[in-house]
Amino acid sequence: MSAIEDVLRARIAATGPITIADYMAETLMHPEHGYYATRDPFGAAGDFITAPEISQMFGELVGLSMAQSWLDQGAPDRFILAELGPGRGTLMSDVLRATRSVPGFVDAAEVHFVETSPELRKAQALRVPDATWHDTMADLPEGPLWLVANEFFDALPIRQFVRQGPGWRERIVGLRHGDIQPGFGDQTTHGFLAHRLQDTRDGDLVELCLALPAIVQDIGRRIGTHGGAALIIDYGDWRSLGDTFQAIRAHEATDPFLDPGEADLTAHVDFEAIALSATPAKFSKLTTQGVFLERLGITTRAQQLASKLAGADLEHVVLAHRRLTHPDEMGDLFKVIALYPAGRVPPPGCDP
Repeated sequence: MSAIEDVLRARIAATGPITIADYMAETLMHPEHGYYATRDPFGAAGDFITAPEISQMFGELVGLSMAQSWLDQGAPDRFILAELGPGRGTLMSDVLRATRSVPGFVDAAEVHFVETSPELRKAQALRVPDATWHDTMADLPEGPLWLVANEFFDALPIRQFVRQGPGWRERIVGLRHGDIQPGFGDQTTHGFLAHRLQDTRDGDLVELCLALPAIVQDIGRRIGTHGGAALIIDYGDWRSLGDTFQAIRAHEATDPFLDPGEADLTAHVDFEAIALSATPAKFSKLTTQGVFLERLGITTRAQQLASKLAGADLEHVVLAHRRLTHPDEMGDLFKVIALYPAGRVPPPGCDP
């Protein structure tokens, strides 16, 4: 039994069943025993791999998109270049390397990371030693903000509700015969779900991330007030429908309630919720990752890299291009939405 499992059992025994959100928060972010506090989960030796770890092309193109957006807004001589949940720092490292070709961009950028994991902060410091770290988005300084969030919102805790007539039953986590198991609470009504009665039927499950609106509102306020842009890249769709709560361990799907703390827990992102929270910033059309990267020239970049390679190195570039862009890989599953100031254009790769 893991240490975090002991924590969960004690909490449930003392106060009763907890929500899926509470289960995710405790399991992932407990300061001593949480999943992110105790390991580096990325890469072949970890539990999952993200786009920046697949290929340098991803970070390069994200960086050039943000640099062009900076130019389009008058190239302010000081701005916050921030990343939420920066993993190992690979994405930001590639962004900074690629944008050195844009005069003034790197010199004007103040790099800030929002990261709570001590283990990941160590890895980030090796790649981006001049960064400043914060525990929350609210701690970022004020000023023009260019921000990227790649696979950040999918790790935020969600609550799950199953439609039952005019009401809802929330999925909860309790103890049964001493084991941690999911179940459902009593039927009730929730004002924050009233609008979902229009597009759901009995038995439908919807997911709600209560932490998301405040974070996006802060991003939207900063961009609307000071200028800048945000690129939010994650798996999900326009509106939540269905059970997407999942656990990944050693690159394989596993039971989210088996061995808590030993697997990554995520859920698909509701991009409609992001768009509705972005005011006063504007939001772009939702774009698939594959289309976004193709618009930015990933095929040309892959050809440039491939022209100098052979053997296994060449195969790696070909496979990375496919994995990032093909509809059967990450190309359609992952989506991109941009936030930007009213009266401006979105970063390249995104449509207004």
